[in-house]
Amino acid sequence: MITDQIRTTFPELDAIDDETLRDGVIEAWRTAMADHGVDDLAAVPWLPPTQRDLELPDETLVDHVRDVTACSVGLAETLTERRPDTLAIDMDTVLAGALVHDVSKLAEFDGMAETDVYRLLGHPYYGVHAIARAGLPVELAHIVLSHTDRTAVEPATIEATIVRRADEAAAAAVRWRATDDLRTV
Repeated sequence: MITDQIRTTFPELDAIDDETLRDGVIEAWRTAMADHGVDDLAAVPWLPPTQRDLELPDETLVDHVRDVTACSVGLAETLTERRPDTLAIDMDTVLAGALVHDVSKLAEFDGMAETDVYRLLGHPYYGVHAIARAGLPVELAHIVLSHTDRTAVEPATIEATIVRRADEAAAAAVRWRATDDLRTV
């Protein structure tokens, strides 16, 4: 069953306290998988154009999403610990946002091939659609739109900023495999 696969693939879901939010994240992935004929999340590549350019065929979307989630949680926990009186971070929003930030890639790629969604809409517009269909809050759509410089939407919340920076660090970790100077890739 798809829901069981999603829960197994992303054990971080269990850390989301709000059951409705957790179920919405699962629904966003389930819908995207069903809409695009994905039956094995573990087989979905991370970012095919970059993987081809850097000769990194084994990078997966699941590993990336889990890296971003772990980095997001670590950053949020550190900031909360260091600024307990001045900063309120919604950990459920951070977790859910990190977990769905790249759900759009199921529409953008078919295996290693780019789809019209990637070519004509780009990253991450389908993700906003998946978020809305799953009944998730607008704050998560904002995280999806603002996590990348491929849109003009800048992060407006601390949770969106955390996910964006975590995504940048996780992507740099992948690129680091292909270079000893990240300015070159």
